[in-house]
Amino acid sequence: MSDHLLFEKEDGIATLTMNRPESRNALSIEMRRKLYEAVVDIETDEDIRCVVIKGAGDHFMAGGDVISFGEIAKKEADARRKEFEARIHGLHPTMVTMRRMRKPIIGSVQGAAAGFGLSLAMACDLVVAADNAFFTLAYINIATTPDGSGTYSLPRMVGLKKAMEIAMLGDRFDAEEAYRLGLVNKVVPAADIEMETNQLARRLANGPTVAIGRTKQMLHASLNNSLEEQLNSEAENFAACSATEDWVEGVTAFGQKRKPEFKGK
Repeated sequence: MSDHLLFEKEDGIATLTMNRPESRNALSIEMRRKLYEAVVDIETDEDIRCVVIKGAGDHFMAGGDVISFGEIAKKEADARRKEFEARIHGLHPTMVTMRRMRKPIIGSVQGAAAGFGLSLAMACDLVVAADNAFFTLAYINIATTPDGSGTYSLPRMVGLKKAMEIAMLGDRFDAEEAYRLGLVNKVVPAADIEMETNQLARRLANGPTVAIGRTKQMLHASLNNSLEEQLNSEAENFAACSATEDWVEGVTAFGQKRKPEFKGK
């Protein structure tokens, strides 16, 4: 893996660390490429049952590498348009893979989650935020529009009116406000962020992976499905889960009044 992205795997948990702390982990072309390679590998690795995405140092991610945009700004308008269209299309496979992946993804956020950093956090299934975390969509401050599936996730999470406010004004808000809006699941003291993230990741990695993955897909699909389509999905997925080893273990453990030991199969 590139130094811009660290990839560790231990006990069923894959940890991706965006590793440009000197620039608040601003997204580089190399980081973008390696992030995609990592999520593709993780999706097909049966030994991985949970994913954690975090930033090195004091911040999650401050968005795109705006300093590097200065050179692009010197180009003609058409050249700028073509370059950024290609760059942003380059992010799309990563976002699609994260959504499709039948494994839970935890965003562990401290410090800045700005621009694409906020889009990436929203693309995670669960988010643990340190009490020093702050959030801003920020794009409007450089006179552009959001990317990284931000405009897809935001109105679904906070409602259209609030999404308009966050996107159009680009204001910064803290972890407690993010929690109130439903953008994060838990706010913890900054000193405890690693411990709290690891505890949640361990709980998910020890869970019934097939059922968790199918639940993730069903909840996403519910936003577009009719009631009848969702009811059919519930029947199909419950039945599929009943064919797993973990389902047998869960039912057996319930009857024996003990904690189940799931294997992710």
